[in-house]
Amino acid sequence: MARARSDSPLLFEMVEKPDFSIEAKAMADGLWPVAGMDEAGRGPLAGPVVAAAVVLNPANIPEGLDDSKRLTHLQREALFLKILGSALSVSMASISAEGIDNSNILKASLEAMRRAAAGLSLQPKLALADGRDVPPGLTCEGRALIKGDQRSQSIAAASIVAKVMRDRMMCGCGGHHEHYGFEVHMGYATVRHRTAIEAHGPVARLHRASFAPFRLGGAEVVEEEESLIGLE
Repeated sequence: MARARSDSPLLFEMVEKPDFSIEAKAMADGLWPVAGMDEAGRGPLAGPVVAAAVVLNPANIPEGLDDSKRLTHLQREALFLKILGSALSVSMASISAEGIDNSNILKASLEAMRRAAAGLSLQPKLALADGRDVPPGLTCEGRALIKGDQRSQSIAAASIVAKVMRDRMMCGCGGHHEHYGFEVHMGYATVRHRTAIEAHGPVARLHRASFAPFRLGGAEVVEEEESLIGLE
């Protein structure tokens, strides 16, 4: 006899969507406002790392918030406007390529998140950071959430704001340095980008001198970054 097919969804088919449950529990514990923090641009060879901090309005949360990498360009742009129009407070900060070279990308990312949180007009009592590390120097309690942009709507909102702002900055760089195609690859190590670097050299203050291939004299071929997902 043939085995009956289960109508239960398979584990690998389940896609976790962020919700407001972590924030709601914090509110119940007296920790409000709650800010979500995330960054964009840890992997590229060029451009800044950009962070955002967002305090959502519990009564007006935009539909469709998700990890920015799981959204298309048009979806991110639409949600970016909704977040700016509905959130209680939004703040952004960036660390330049030179700043990254002077420390390292992890420290620069955490510092960008700290600055973004410090720039909020509404002082949070709890800041939720995407990843494994809490930015040092926060003026409130901080918690790190692995895959936080897929668990917390506040972090998801921050990931969208950071991604859209960084993409816009890199598109601006593309207009000034047309040989490199920054407006297409956003500074990631694509074949087009590496070819342009070989032909024209790195751009001072824009390319990250501490990153391969610059650090290794161009000998190492950098793998494509999975963060390119969602650039369309």
